[in-house]
Amino acid sequence: MNTRTCLLVDDDPNIRELVSLNLGDEGYRVYVAEDGIGVEALVAEVRPDVILLDVMMPGRDGYDVLAALKGDPGTCDIPVVLLTAKATDEEVWQGWQAGADYYLTKPFNVDELTHYLNLICSGAVV
Repeated sequence: MNTRTCLLVDDDPNIRELVSLNLGDEGYRVYVAEDGIGVEALVAEVRPDVILLDVMMPGRDGYDVLAALKGDPGTCDIPVVLLTAKATDEEVWQGWQAGADYYLTKPFNVDELTHYLNLICSGAVV
Protein backbone atom coordinates (compact mmCIF):
# COMPACT_ATOMS: atom_id res chain seq x y z
CA MET A 1 0.00 0.00 0.00
CA ASN A 2 1.32 3.41 -0.91
CA THR A 3 1.47 5.90 1.92
CA ARG A 4 -0.63 8.94 1.19
CA THR A 5 0.95 12.30 1.82
CA CYS A 6 -0.66 15.50 2.98
CA LEU A 7 0.84 18.95 3.32
CA LEU A 8 -0.86 20.94 6.07
CA VAL A 9 -0.30 24.70 5.99
CA ASP A 10 -1.72 26.42 9.07
CA ASP A 11 -0.42 28.95 11.57
CA ASP A 12 -2.41 27.48 14.49
CA PRO A 13 -0.34 24.90 16.40
CA ASN A 14 -3.49 23.27 17.82
CA ILE A 15 -4.90 22.69 14.34
CA ARG A 16 -1.56 21.34 13.13
CA GLU A 17 -1.43 18.88 16.02
CA LEU A 18 -5.08 17.79 15.74
CA VAL A 19 -4.94 17.23 11.99
CA SER A 20 -1.49 15.61 12.05
CA LEU A 21 -2.49 13.11 14.73
CA ASN A 22 -5.78 12.20 13.08
CA LEU A 23 -4.36 11.88 9.59
CA GLY A 24 -1.41 9.93 10.95
CA ASP A 25 -3.91 7.48 12.45
CA GLU A 26 -5.44 7.17 8.97
CA GLY A 27 -2.07 6.21 7.50
CA TYR A 28 -1.04 9.57 6.07
CA ARG A 29 2.44 10.97 6.12
CA VAL A 30 1.77 14.58 7.13
CA TYR A 31 4.14 17.43 6.38
CA VAL A 32 3.47 20.78 8.03
CA ALA A 33 4.21 24.41 7.32
CA GLU A 34 3.42 27.21 9.75
CA ASP A 35 2.74 29.82 7.09
CA GLY A 36 2.49 30.30 3.35
CA ILE A 37 6.08 31.38 2.84
CA GLY A 38 8.06 28.82 0.85
CA VAL A 39 5.14 26.45 0.32
CA GLU A 40 5.86 25.99 -3.39
CA ALA A 41 9.38 24.71 -2.65
CA LEU A 42 8.02 22.32 -0.04
CA VAL A 43 5.35 21.07 -2.47
CA ALA A 44 8.02 20.46 -5.11
CA GLU A 45 10.12 18.50 -2.59
CA VAL A 46 7.31 16.47 -1.00
CA ARG A 47 4.84 16.23 -3.90
CA PRO A 48 1.84 15.66 -1.61
CA ASP A 49 -1.31 13.86 -2.66
CA VAL A 50 -3.39 16.65 -1.12
CA ILE A 51 -2.82 20.05 0.50
CA LEU A 52 -4.77 21.43 3.46
CA LEU A 53 -4.43 25.19 3.41
CA ASP A 54 -5.50 27.84 5.89
CA VAL A 55 -6.51 31.21 4.47
CA MET A 56 -5.64 33.65 7.25
CA MET A 57 -1.93 33.39 7.98
CA PRO A 58 0.77 35.95 8.71
CA GLY A 59 3.16 36.85 5.92
CA ARG A 60 1.35 35.23 3.05
CA ASP A 61 -2.30 34.27 2.99
CA GLY A 62 -3.79 31.07 1.64
CA TYR A 63 -5.39 32.74 -1.39
CA ASP A 64 -1.94 33.83 -2.60
CA VAL A 65 -0.53 30.35 -2.04
CA LEU A 66 -3.54 28.77 -3.77
CA ALA A 67 -3.18 31.05 -6.80
CA ALA A 68 0.52 30.20 -7.09
CA LEU A 69 -0.11 26.45 -6.84
CA LYS A 70 -3.02 26.41 -9.28
CA GLY A 71 -1.15 28.69 -11.68
CA ASP A 72 1.87 26.40 -11.90
CA PRO A 73 1.60 23.49 -14.38
CA GLY A 74 3.74 21.40 -12.05
CA THR A 75 1.38 21.71 -9.09
CA CYS A 76 -2.03 22.65 -10.52
CA ASP A 77 -3.25 19.06 -10.38
CA ILE A 78 -2.69 18.65 -6.62
CA PRO A 79 -6.03 18.94 -4.81
CA VAL A 80 -6.16 21.84 -2.35
CA VAL A 81 -8.63 21.89 0.52
CA LEU A 82 -9.10 25.28 2.16
CA LEU A 83 -9.42 24.71 5.90
CA THR A 84 -10.39 28.08 7.32
CA ALA A 85 -12.48 30.08 9.76
CA LYS A 86 -13.75 32.21 6.87
CA ALA A 87 -17.30 30.91 6.78
CA THR A 88 -19.62 33.50 5.26
CA ASP A 89 -21.25 32.66 1.94
CA GLU A 90 -19.12 35.33 0.25
CA GLU A 91 -15.90 33.98 1.75
CA VAL A 92 -16.72 30.41 0.78
CA TRP A 93 -17.54 31.55 -2.75
CA GLN A 94 -14.25 33.45 -2.88
CA GLY A 95 -12.43 30.23 -1.96
CA TRP A 96 -14.16 28.27 -4.71
CA GLN A 97 -13.46 31.06 -7.20
CA ALA A 98 -9.80 31.09 -6.16
CA GLY A 99 -9.49 27.44 -7.22
CA ALA A 100 -10.06 25.41 -4.06
CA ASP A 101 -11.01 21.81 -4.70
CA TYR A 102 -12.89 21.66 -1.41
CA TYR A 103 -13.74 24.14 1.33
CA LEU A 104 -14.03 23.16 4.97
CA THR A 105 -14.74 25.69 7.70
CA LYS A 106 -13.33 25.76 11.22
CA PRO A 107 -14.38 24.38 13.56
CA PHE A 108 -14.52 21.25 11.44
CA ASN A 109 -15.50 17.64 11.86
CA VAL A 110 -12.38 15.45 11.80
CA ASP A 111 -14.33 12.49 10.43
CA GLU A 112 -15.60 14.59 7.52
CA LEU A 113 -12.08 15.80 6.81
CA THR A 114 -10.52 12.34 6.82
CA HIS A 115 -13.39 10.85 4.81
CA TYR A 116 -13.05 13.48 2.12
CA LEU A 117 -9.24 13.21 2.00
CA ASN A 118 -9.53 9.44 1.64
CA LEU A 119 -11.90 9.97 -1.30
CA ILE A 120 -9.51 12.45 -2.91
CA CYS A 121 -6.52 10.18 -2.52
CA SER A 122 -8.39 7.18 -3.88
CA GLY A 123 -9.25 9.17 -7.00
CA ALA A 124 -12.98 9.15 -6.28
CA VAL A 125 -13.23 12.95 -6.02
CA VAL A 126 -11.76 15.95 -7.84
